[in-house]
Amino acid sequence: MSAVTELVVGLGSCGIAAGARQVHEALLAELAARGLKVPVTSTGCIGACHREPLVEVRTAGGRFLYGDLDAGKARQLVEAHVVGGSPVQELLIPEDYPYLARQRKIVLANCGVIDPESLEDYLAAEGYQALRKVLTSLTPEQVIAEVQTSGLRGRGGAGFSTGLKWSLARSSRPGKRYLVCNADEGDPGAFMDRSLLESDPHAVLEGMAIAAYAIGADEAYMYVRAEYPLAIKRLEIAIQQAKQKKLLGTRIMGSDFSFEIHVKEGAGAFVCGEETALMSSIEGKRGMPTLRPPFPAERGLWGAPTNINNVETYGNVPYILRRGGAEYAKLGTAKSKGTKVFALAGKIKHGGMIEVPMGITLREVIFGVGGGIAGDKKFKAVQLGGPSGGCIPESLLEVQVDYDSLTATGAIMGSGGMVVMDESTCMVDVARYFLSFTQSESCGKCTFCRIGTKRMLETLERICGGQGRMSDIDLLQELALKVRLASLCGLGQTAPNPVLTTLRYFQEEYEEHIREKRCRAKQCRALIRYRVIPETCTGCLACAKACPTQAAVGERKKVHTIIQDKCIQCGLCFQACRFDAIEVLTGPEAAAVAPTDAGAAEGGAA
Repeated sequence: MSAVTELVVGLGSCGIAAGARQVHEALLAELAARGLKVPVTSTGCIGACHREPLVEVRTAGGRFLYGDLDAGKARQLVEAHVVGGSPVQELLIPEDYPYLARQRKIVLANCGVIDPESLEDYLAAEGYQALRKVLTSLTPEQVIAEVQTSGLRGRGGAGFSTGLKWSLARSSRPGKRYLVCNADEGDPGAFMDRSLLESDPHAVLEGMAIAAYAIGADEAYMYVRAEYPLAIKRLEIAIQQAKQKKLLGTRIMGSDFSFEIHVKEGAGAFVCGEETALMSSIEGKRGMPTLRPPFPAERGLWGAPTNINNVETYGNVPYILRRGGAEYAKLGTAKSKGTKVFALAGKIKHGGMIEVPMGITLREVIFGVGGGIAGDKKFKAVQLGGPSGGCIPESLLEVQVDYDSLTATGAIMGSGGMVVMDESTCMVDVARYFLSFTQSESCGKCTFCRIGTKRMLETLERICGGQGRMSDIDLLQELALKVRLASLCGLGQTAPNPVLTTLRYFQEEYEEHIREKRCRAKQCRALIRYRVIPETCTGCLACAKACPTQAAVGERKKVHTIIQDKCIQCGLCFQACRFDAIEVLTGPEAAAVAPTDAGAAEGGAA
């Protein structure tokens, strides 16, 4: 066994949240106590967020990835592997681990490999070679042609041709031009941009510099939401490092090209993901969309031609210019080239950051890469595109992951959020949740977006509350169409998507809520009741201790009761019971459960 040369700790936000800092400190302390001089370095998101904290042991003979660590296991790792030379098999993640082995990494190639705060690490990984090639041997027109050959489409959601977008910006009127990177990632369940900026910020900066050269811009803004403090910190470090090495700033690499990047922190308004609202925010105005045309390529920041792409789009550019557009175009489908980064979350066994080739099926992503449904429950749907996307059912799991195929289902690719749902998910409640998000995030400029989404939300809340009418289904579809057609920006135009797709694929659940007052997933509180099963109850008092309203009552070793008038359907009693003595009823069965008279249970309170 080769001697250990380095220990690398995953210190992205996911790792830190799981306790990676404590693991890092434990490794340092254990090595110091043993007098060992093995360096302990940090990296960003390794990707397997479900196995955090993660540590990679590097030797001359290979690399060993460990997961699910804590301080005690970190000390065990030092003793067994660093000192003894024997990997700790029970903690080791195998090389053929499907979650990692089935991916194809281009954008994420350096994530979890290099130190994001080390320019030297990035340079050693072919960093800034693409920019050097561009500045020394390619004209702006040749750069744009290479990107067009690659077939790269914008990864922010719309999927517009990146090369064409750059061409329009370059051919716009002469004078000042701006470049913008949209890192205002606001979709629930999405963390792609954050992870890339935390793990490989120089790749994004290099992609932006190449784009600026191509369109003729000398100034750029990185619009990053303020809720990403680690991403902002590492991004600012990278900008300063690049300036010191003349990779940004004036006369980059001795050429005539100069380029400055400013970081603008956004306040977290979802609507600022829309490019005209984003530009208004950068200019110091309220983030509200404006009518297009003119498009940003014609009239953008402060009236100047402006190109806007998102983090992942720029992250693809260095690879394309190093290897060639034709090489990149070998991956993917005829109309959707390359790879796509997803944040795999929800009721999935193996969640985290993944990058897969375009054209892979949803089934392969969820069950191949993601390992299937947590707890081996039944798959129900996958939400793509966040609040602007839609829910795709099990019958469509063979659909390819590409722009056109996903759009045909009623969903969209979006920026890459992929939330998996199982049988315990109520699809009516899912539609209600996403619509409540977009309704609260609406800027209020458009009447149909402001009022129409409010009326849709009220209708969904009525259905979830057991007060729905069959006419509500037609009402939702009518309102959805009007909101989609009459809204100015993408937020309003796509806000109805979760409602329309759940109606399209799960209308029977809406009908059950309305006709039978039944929530088959047993999630809508107004439609469920908790009841003690007398034959199973042991009188352990666990439910009574967990209940916040003293609705669960009973004496020790005697059958308990739930006072329905006090019960708020929080489910804490159900979770606390170790004997499966509490059942959840819905529909007519729930309606048949009579309110328990508090006086009849007197003397039974725990």
